[in-house]
Amino acid sequence: MLTRMPNDARIDVLLSFRAVPKRFQLMIVAGEPSGDAHAAALVNALRKKSLRVEFDCFGATGPLMRAEGVETIVNSDELAIMGILEVARALPKFLHAFRTLKQAAFARSPDAVVLVDWPEFNLRLATALHRRGLKIIYYISPQLWAWRPRRISTIQRDIDLLLSILPFEAEWFKARGVDHVQFVGHPLAGEVRARFGREEFCRRHDLNPSQPIVSLLPGSRRKELQRILPPMLGAVAKLNAVRPEIQCVVVVAPSRTIEETKQIVTQQNGAASITVASIKLVPGETPEALAASDAAAVASGTATLEAALLETPMVVVYKESAVNWHTLGRLITVSHYGLVNLVAGKEIARELMQNDLTAETLTRELLKLLDPAANRIARQQLAEVAQRLGEGGASERAAELISDFLNQRAAVQAF
Repeated sequence: MLTRMPNDARIDVLLSFRAVPKRFQLMIVAGEPSGDAHAAALVNALRKKSLRVEFDCFGATGPLMRAEGVETIVNSDELAIMGILEVARALPKFLHAFRTLKQAAFARSPDAVVLVDWPEFNLRLATALHRRGLKIIYYISPQLWAWRPRRISTIQRDIDLLLSILPFEAEWFKARGVDHVQFVGHPLAGEVRARFGREEFCRRHDLNPSQPIVSLLPGSRRKELQRILPPMLGAVAKLNAVRPEIQCVVVVAPSRTIEETKQIVTQQNGAASITVASIKLVPGETPEALAASDAAAVASGTATLEAALLETPMVVVYKESAVNWHTLGRLITVSHYGLVNLVAGKEIARELMQNDLTAETLTRELLKLLDPAANRIARQQLAEVAQRLGEGGASERAAELISDFLNQRAAVQAF
């Protein structure tokens, strides 16, 4: 009778009558700070999900994954590199990491390999491992809808379960023949919140809560800091000249230091007419700074979604080397660069990319956002984006789907 049941029903019966393993082994690979954070949250959710099942995890780790007890095979801290020239210089490191992870996967034969974002590296690794029979789960699906969509064949062939975090992604993949995709919501939804309000933020940083506050987020990579912070500082000088009551704050990303930020401020002193003493440098308080701000300039990336979730009106900015922009920019197939605009389906946050990012243009756009009417409209539009990103619990939903995938495989193997 069991053999006549549909496959799903047979699995349900098997799960009822056969003991699933008490321990699963996962290889997890993340290569950038944001991927490290999402992977760490996923590991935490997996281990909280069931008291009966344990997860042994190893792979490419950053500091947050290591704090969750993931065994380090490759230290990914040194691999968070962008740009053609930068990656080319570090190619031996990437090749060594690739070989090391591949050998570890073949030697340990984990129940599944969980790849987190980092598509240029992880899609190649997926192909190498899937060929040897390993099951591949991809969390935070590659943004093929934005660039290099031809890689869809790799997803179809080498990924067994695809977990997407943006609301339009699942339908995009399904329309192209990828049926094994699930939307889990964005990991930041429900998680981004300020630990304290505007009054406390101002008290801590000697700001006046009754005057406008503008936050500047130049990015988490050193090259971003070097290229994006200078025009931001130029805008600070211009804002100070036309509206001296505006208070500007530079938010220093956790992966950057106050000292290297001060160095760039000092280098800009002559051109921007500002000094380290005249500008607020705030480390480690990104949500608090955004929540306290009337407007912000935010480097394109995950931080724009943080600002959206906090409903902070923003200008999305970015600046690359001329070589990277010319080469990589041509591969982008979408009409918007900022994630906040992609989720909205239209430009609700002005984008200043590459040559458009100047002190003059940034000053003009920030002044527009400080207009009360424009500010109110921007916040309403950002609230809609926040709603589209989901209600929170993305890590838990991803953990649930991964656990189901593993349990079903275990049941089939037991049968």
